[in-house]
Amino acid sequence: MLIEATNIYKKYRMRGHVIPVLQGLQCRVAAGESLAITGKSGAGKSTLLHILGGLDRPDHQSGPVCVAGADLYGVSGAKRTRLRARKIGFVFQSYHLLPELDVLDNVMLPARALATGRKQMRSRALGLLDAVGMADRAGHTPVELSGGEQQRVAIARALMNDPRVILADEPTGNLDDETGGQVLDLLFGLVREHDYALVLVTHNDQVAGCCNRHLHLENGVLVGT
Repeated sequence: MLIEATNIYKKYRMRGHVIPVLQGLQCRVAAGESLAITGKSGAGKSTLLHILGGLDRPDHQSGPVCVAGADLYGVSGAKRTRLRARKIGFVFQSYHLLPELDVLDNVMLPARALATGRKQMRSRALGLLDAVGMADRAGHTPVELSGGEQQRVAIARALMNDPRVILADEPTGNLDDETGGQVLDLLFGLVREHDYALVLVTHNDQVAGCCNRHLHLENGVLVGT
């Protein structure tokens, strides 16, 4: 298994109230597998994705969160940052490309966390841009791209360090159906080709149906649909 999260709890305190979000949740995803997670707004889908990605620590009574054999929360913060850079790629609904950088530099950003040499970074980034059909836009800035093109660049950036796990939060939420379908075809094709594990959060049951498995986050746990 590339993702193994056991007995995950997460609650927030707001204005003196305790709000439980995740309540003993279990999640396992194998290499080459895609898992869709749906649920109502506020159910905790993004919280779960952030915990699986090492961005938000689960509560202390939780079990381990292991990604590619590494326990994300059993190590120091600095080591977790390195693990996240090496093993996990993120794709967000709003792309999160830096507007002041061109496409090529946006794709290379994750490699900077690993102090990769400029020549090696550039070669890898250009290869990824070619794979997602964006090599001819390498010198453009994000504002010069359509939403679908920006998401293709974001996918290339997510793959920059050859991670084992891809976490996608509503990756087609800002796209029309046709463009969203093209982005999903690209993403699923890359998952199959490289044996990544994909966890995709979506509100769209049709998108969820494209994944190998579909689970629903309800009352703090994942249930089958």
